[in-house]
Amino acid sequence: MDRQPGASRERRGTVRSRGHRRAKTRLTRRGRILALAGAVLAVLLVVAGGTGYWLYQRLDGNIQAAGIDNKIGGDRPVNLSPGAKNILVVGSDSRDGDNAEYGKGLTTMQSDTLMVLHIAANREWAAVVSLPRDSWVQIPACDRGNGTTSAPHHFKINEAFAIGGTTGDIGGAAACTIKTIEQNTGLRLDHFLSVDFQGFKGMVNALDGIEVCPKQAIHDTKAHLDLKAGCQTVKGEQALGYVRTRYSVGDGSDIGRIGRQQEFMHALATKAQGKLTSPGDLYSFLDSATKSLTSDEDLAGIKPLTSLASSLKGIPEDRLTFLTVPNYPRELDLPTDKANISWQYPQAHILFTALAKDQEVDKDELAAAEPVPARTITVQVLNGTGTPGQAATVAKELRAAGYTVTGTGNAPTPAKETTVTYPSGLEEQAKALAARLRIPATPRRDAQAAPGAVTLTVGASYPGLRG
Repeated sequence: MDRQPGASRERRGTVRSRGHRRAKTRLTRRGRILALAGAVLAVLLVVAGGTGYWLYQRLDGNIQAAGIDNKIGGDRPVNLSPGAKNILVVGSDSRDGDNAEYGKGLTTMQSDTLMVLHIAANREWAAVVSLPRDSWVQIPACDRGNGTTSAPHHFKINEAFAIGGTTGDIGGAAACTIKTIEQNTGLRLDHFLSVDFQGFKGMVNALDGIEVCPKQAIHDTKAHLDLKAGCQTVKGEQALGYVRTRYSVGDGSDIGRIGRQQEFMHALATKAQGKLTSPGDLYSFLDSATKSLTSDEDLAGIKPLTSLASSLKGIPEDRLTFLTVPNYPRELDLPTDKANISWQYPQAHILFTALAKDQEVDKDELAAAEPVPARTITVQVLNGTGTPGQAATVAKELRAAGYTVTGTGNAPTPAKETTVTYPSGLEEQAKALAARLRIPATPRRDAQAAPGAVTLTVGASYPGLRG
């Protein structure tokens, strides 16, 4: 599988800054910070190295547990591979206590970049998938924890954490986030882990810092960061600033920042494995890490984390893959939206279907595909439900997502299943739409087909747009 750029340097705890070919997006809230979640992987790997009884006793109580099962609700995806594990990892953007300096005026719980860690059932490979916070997805109805329920709507994916955490309950925040990810990906999540700012700094400091090698000097007032060009070791606030920085390095996008986060996380995990050989160093690292952790009840504690970590320890480096859900700037769908991204179909569907079935992902194949923006897809909508107005309702939903709807009408016969059919030359467009609906696309000559358009026949099973 794929090796990260600069992997030879990363083995020595080094991160190289790199640029990305994505459109710039606009920061909507001052003081947003990266997902510290990647550091959890380092915690798991180090814990697997062995913890004495003294360490177990002192650290086990640090980890906070949050109940989520009764808050997610039903209608969850089927677990297609029970032996595999899918773990949601969240960088908690709470503004409480020591974290208040990073975002005065914010009254809700915040999450930044989300990650899904997939551990294969055979424990021979794993994948870490970043879900950019600016992903425009369907947010389902969620319990706010104050006696009210939010209405389903489309928005940035990280809003789910704020909705579920309205009252400050991280379990509720995680539950809404899990529900959102499951409904948009079809992937069943087994656990969640959350890490906050201060724990991240403590872990880096326990390692005496991480070496970074920016190609250009970085001066970012939002991230409180001043770095010269070239290799240097960062710790504390500098380390936090490096993984926060967005506008002042690369192309200024959140996608570019995710790449740096993944590289930093990989370097941190590698250095942790090589450096933490003394009980004192190990305790300092794990004390900071575990104090910053909150998880679901089944994963809360050194014992379950050690069990999980042991399954990671034997995975070869070249079969631990870091990737970001395929995406493109949403302004390609809606020119007025320059702040968000759309998931790229059918590639996003291919990725999550593979993980659901516990199949190893070909990162290069996903990255090589060119996006087919919704705006380039013309759709004819036919109503096969027998219920008046269904075609018009679906057409409105498609237009809001950027699709061009050429017309609506009634299907010649009732349809139980929703279908996407297409004439010759429109296979890629049909596959992109069908993958977003999680149904197959079928080539067909249809007497009612509109010239140059994909035909969506709405059946009783119409799932609605995801992502």
